[in-house]
Amino acid sequence: MTKMYLGVLKMAETFDVVVIGSGPGGYYAAIRCAQKGATVAVVEKAEIGGTCLNRGCIPSKALLASAEVLLQAKNAGTMGIDVAGVSPNWAKMQQRKEAIVGGFRKGLTGLLQANKVKVFAGTATVTSPKTVVVESAEIIISKGIIIATGSVPVEIPAFPFNGQIIISSTEALSLQAVPRSMVVIGGGIIGCELACVYAAVGTKVTIVEALERIINTEDKWVSQVLERELKKLGIDILTNQKVTSVNVAGDTAKITLQSGQALEAEKVLVAVGRKATCDKQTIDKLGLQMNGAALKVNEKMQTNVAGVYAIGDAVGTTYLAHGGFAEAEVAAENVLGGNAKIADYSLIPRAVYTFPEIASVGKTEDGCAKEGIEVIVGRGFFKANGRSVAHNETTGEIRVIRDKATDKILGVAMVGAGVTELAAGARLLIGSSEKFHDVSFPHPTVSEVLKEAWEDAFGMSVHQPPRAADRR
Repeated sequence: MTKMYLGVLKMAETFDVVVIGSGPGGYYAAIRCAQKGATVAVVEKAEIGGTCLNRGCIPSKALLASAEVLLQAKNAGTMGIDVAGVSPNWAKMQQRKEAIVGGFRKGLTGLLQANKVKVFAGTATVTSPKTVVVESAEIIISKGIIIATGSVPVEIPAFPFNGQIIISSTEALSLQAVPRSMVVIGGGIIGCELACVYAAVGTKVTIVEALERIINTEDKWVSQVLERELKKLGIDILTNQKVTSVNVAGDTAKITLQSGQALEAEKVLVAVGRKATCDKQTIDKLGLQMNGAALKVNEKMQTNVAGVYAIGDAVGTTYLAHGGFAEAEVAAENVLGGNAKIADYSLIPRAVYTFPEIASVGKTEDGCAKEGIEVIVGRGFFKANGRSVAHNETTGEIRVIRDKATDKILGVAMVGAGVTELAAGARLLIGSSEKFHDVSFPHPTVSEVLKEAWEDAFGMSVHQPPRAADRR
């Protein structure tokens, strides 16, 4: 069957489900629907893998890994190893990053093909709940659409991106040379991670944050530990400061703060967050309800239009790849007639890959205080852990938050080397009041710090001095 659209011949194909976008949420939903026996198409206007694979999670972690090795080599003397003449090779770091991204992109493309998911290249326009038009084809949908169109960096109108001096995270991941200086506007996850990369390779980095502290979504102690460690890397941090203007002259930017302070830098990285994005024509054609720039959905990931679902950054919930995975699982179930609901969003772990790392799950101490929940907070320290001391990675701690009334674990927060790898284990504690004595942690491992904090939340830590309160 063929149809004419604006004078162009469109070949019509029919699928059970069409997913718009191939980022973490999109490809996950597509493959899950295919596994359930559905015929599935994915429409992608750029690269397979979306922002996460191509301009976010994977390339940033590749650069962070190289930067971490560089710092370890520079500090090898503390481990009794003499290493001379260590320096970054930025071109090779970029080549390695691109090779990693390219490898995963190729693998993901093959995975979609193996699951018989057909990929259409181009921009999708949804003309009805049952019809999607791509540049060279019309797709007829029998069951539903899943919108997974992701997000874009937030731009500050007073000094928009120019791609050269005033840049977003996209450009920051692929600079041709290491700048001598960089001002990072925004002390959130993206700003702090990229600050670590550039400080490690020799850039003089200054973070400017409008709020009273960096990483303000976590408890104050987390921010304090990270700020102290970032300063050790040579990063200047200016909080309670707003940038009022950025003036570019030649290859330098002059930055003026609200306080009147002036800064100069070769690059200005604007990292004040990301915002959901979706094709305006699709929004208008379907009459989709919105939450600001984000698509409005219910706990089943349904939009207000029957048969149309939305997930990931497009709905503006977590802005995390694994948050998109969780939402994709729900949408894939429901688009095929299921009745799944999204779990408590606080149970989706939060991770920051700075030096040191941050990981948390569940409620924060500040959040519990606002809710009027009386808690006991257990603490475990890396400086008291044999494996951490052996590896010279003693910065930070783990805190476990216990509801005093129910004994249930409400939250876990961690700052330290590699703590993102402990986040899934920490998640298993949430809601539990299991006897920690019955859980064996191998020794010596860094994971023992989690057990120390868990025990301390119940006032039963063997390796911490006695506390007057809450002994059992």
